[in-house]
Amino acid sequence: MDFDFTWLLWGLPLAFAAGWAASRFDLRQLRMESRQAPKAYFRGLNHLLNEQQDQAIDAFIEAVQGDPDTAELHFALGNLFRRRGDYDRAVRVHEHLLSRADLSNKDRDRAQHALALDFLKAGLLDRAEAALNKLQGSAFEGEALLALLGIYERSRDWARAREIAERLETAEQGSFAPRLAHYLCEQADIAQRAGDAASALTLLNEAVQRAPQLARGWMALSALRAQTGDASVAFDALVQLNRHAPQYLPLAAQQFAELARQSGREAEAVALLQASHDRAASVDVTEALASLSPDPQAARARYLNHLEREPSLVITSQWLAGETMSDASAQASVKRALEQASGPLKRYRCAACGFEARQHFWQCPGCQAWDSYPARRVEEL
Repeated sequence: MDFDFTWLLWGLPLAFAAGWAASRFDLRQLRMESRQAPKAYFRGLNHLLNEQQDQAIDAFIEAVQGDPDTAELHFALGNLFRRRGDYDRAVRVHEHLLSRADLSNKDRDRAQHALALDFLKAGLLDRAEAALNKLQGSAFEGEALLALLGIYERSRDWARAREIAERLETAEQGSFAPRLAHYLCEQADIAQRAGDAASALTLLNEAVQRAPQLARGWMALSALRAQTGDASVAFDALVQLNRHAPQYLPLAAQQFAELARQSGREAEAVALLQASHDRAASVDVTEALASLSPDPQAARARYLNHLEREPSLVITSQWLAGETMSDASAQASVKRALEQASGPLKRYRCAACGFEARQHFWQCPGCQAWDSYPARRVEEL
């Protein structure tokens, strides 16, 4: 039976028409999807500008579903999850990015950094540490080292914190000498509590060499020398403190006066304390001068001299303790009232976050900032 070519002549145009119709349908669908993705993206941006994070997340999820290969949408979505505290979903987004084989090295480092921030914000310090260590040699190395430094400070791993700070200083990321000195002081404190005074002394000597302007090193060195019975050398350490960081002498004023009595150097101590008081009247310095006065009358004169320069409820309470009133019971009541009223004024306040404490801290317990507590009490600020 012969094949009828007439059907072939009819079939070719029909096949062409069907292919053309199918291609037009695919192009229409593609254009529709490409229009919907930008609309969802811009809708998400609009919600972000209006601080509507939940709606922005919904819009970005819709955009990602329409175009799953867009890395920028994933980064935006992951950052939004982290900002609203949804760390599990942020981790999943950034881990999904890292699993993609087509991701560029630049975006891979960016995703690794974002993943480390997710773990850090979630409080998963061990996983954050592992993620940050993978950023060595990348454009995010400096930021990663700073984050690692924060982790080691929070975990009080002073040896590793010291190592990171030295790397940052070598990389010219700023001066870390004061912070390195703090780490050495922390290590010295641990060694001293363990009974290793020799190691503590070596660490403190290195601390004052690295950062002589840091009062903590001189105070700790003085205290260690005093414990070994060498009051004169301990006194000399506080003289060095006054030379390099005179604004911190009020913190060591009482220790200064006590060491002066033990070493027989009261006159030298009075001269240095008086010079400090002349620069800026201080409650602690005044009390130290009063304790070095030869008699109670001279001590009360010190208090009055302070009150002439600056009104102080704390000093008023100290002065009243040495005065005799006709009614002894009334004097006791007034003294208790003044002590209670002046109690909050004796505190120290963090200049970074405002956290107040009865004792001076080298690192704020509230915001973890170093050297944020002035040497002056709340009343004197």
